[in-house]
Amino acid sequence: MTSDAETLGPIVSSGHLATGALPALSEIEFGMIMLNHAFSRWMVRCMAAAGIPDLSPMDVLVLHNINSRGKPKTLADICLVLNIEDTHVVNYALKKLERLKLIKVGKRGKEKLVMVTPAGEAACTRYAAVRETLLVKSVLATEVSGETLSAIAARIRALSGHYDQACRAAASL
Repeated sequence: MTSDAETLGPIVSSGHLATGALPALSEIEFGMIMLNHAFSRWMVRCMAAAGIPDLSPMDVLVLHNINSRGKPKTLADICLVLNIEDTHVVNYALKKLERLKLIKVGKRGKEKLVMVTPAGEAACTRYAAVRETLLVKSVLATEVSGETLSAIAARIRALSGHYDQACRAAASL
């Protein structure tokens, strides 16, 4: 007797992509699609709850990156850490964050540096508090260990390398 899961097949966004040699990859892709959209909505709503409405997910990511470790960052630093190829997207976020006085621009020689302002740091601190209350407590209730989450994160980062390599190969076709 077959189970409903076997009858329905893998849960994917595009059944035709699950017919090859690795249908489970399509399941991962569907999970990433759902996670990406949920995470994007979460970042925007969490930052709004922290008192800074109307930021895009990219704006939130860039602000947190600039705030990280309290060191000034270059555009190249931010793009590298966030794995963003299109510097214009990050530049747009920088201009918006500067206009909102969440970051400030400086120079090191000819190099443009961005750093968080006290208002930007306070926004990140409030975001972290909202995150702890609403998200972390919820995830802790699932009893998934920190070690398990770290292992999942390591696999996701490794998988991103496969997608980057495939992207480079596709660009050469």
